[in-house]
Amino acid sequence: MTDRPAILVIGPAWVGDMVMAQSLFRALKARHPECVIDVLAPPWSLALLERMPEVRTPIALDVAHGEAGLGKRWRMGRALRTADYTRAIVLPRSAKAALPAWLAGIPKRTGYLGEYRYGLLNDIRPLDRNRLYRTVDRFVALADDVQPAGVDAPPPTVLAPQLESSPAQQAAARQALGLASATGDDPDTPALALCPGAEYGPAKRWPPEYFAAVARHYLERDWRVWLFGSDKDRPITRAIAEQAPGVIELAGRTTLAQAIDLLAASQVAITNDSGLMHVATATGTPVVALYGSSDPQYTPPLGDQTRIVYRGLECSPCFARECPLGHLDCLRGIVPAQVIDAADALIADVLIADTATQANQEPR
Repeated sequence: MTDRPAILVIGPAWVGDMVMAQSLFRALKARHPECVIDVLAPPWSLALLERMPEVRTPIALDVAHGEAGLGKRWRMGRALRTADYTRAIVLPRSAKAALPAWLAGIPKRTGYLGEYRYGLLNDIRPLDRNRLYRTVDRFVALADDVQPAGVDAPPPTVLAPQLESSPAQQAAARQALGLASATGDDPDTPALALCPGAEYGPAKRWPPEYFAAVARHYLERDWRVWLFGSDKDRPITRAIAEQAPGVIELAGRTTLAQAIDLLAASQVAITNDSGLMHVATATGTPVVALYGSSDPQYTPPLGDQTRIVYRGLECSPCFARECPLGHLDCLRGIVPAQVIDAADALIADVLIADTATQANQEPR
């Protein structure tokens, strides 16, 4: 590799996966501090990538999730030929995802064995699902210049994602959304972030009435309660707002950048296993993560200040979009009081840790 190698990463199409991809970027920087990293990704993800200091240039590829977009990929690959990349890492396992790297003439093109893409990739690696069970481990393992030898190789060391958000950006987000002038919205008043959506499907969504019960509890303690999500989540957040007057609905109102900043400004987030769970964790906000049909060992929140609430029933994890048994006991069995206790314990632990850190920093 050159003294300043240029690496192109073909990024994933989901919010949570894109957040976890930052662990790959951090691993590449640890191995090659002088390298520059550009990321080819969906347009929506640019705001996310701009909060990752490891990324030099986010490059938008306007192809919808599931769309072949072969013409767009062809033109993008040809346009990238002048960029002199020394290596490409293709995170999606489809052949179409590898096409731009091949067309760009990048000498080394790394990715896992997936759809037929021999030739498109020339550094194809088998995926050891036992060694690399977590999604983030699979991403980070591709940072190695060569595939580790031996069946007993340990999983790679993972550096957790860390999205940047400054107090000025957080204040600007509050101002832009009218929160700075809202009654009782003093920045010093603690804020609870609720993320009740999950694009994957209903089997990953804690019931709205349970979220509403949690919201009422914190509103009675004079907290602010913010509801996050996309336009698709508005029926869910509207149902919560009707049962918990005083919450502030932000679903569909924020840009992704504003959501990052407001999640970073929250004292704690309670969230389903979703993209926003990974975003909130990566901002450093304490997170209580609720798991139903998915597996907390597969896509856990990557941070120290987290609590996972998961029943681990005999039928779990099923990874289904809707409960195949029709009862959703994996989530309905998690009652609001249990989640409130988890959030309060997490807040107390963070306060104790912060107090200890401040005491250690005081001059003696």
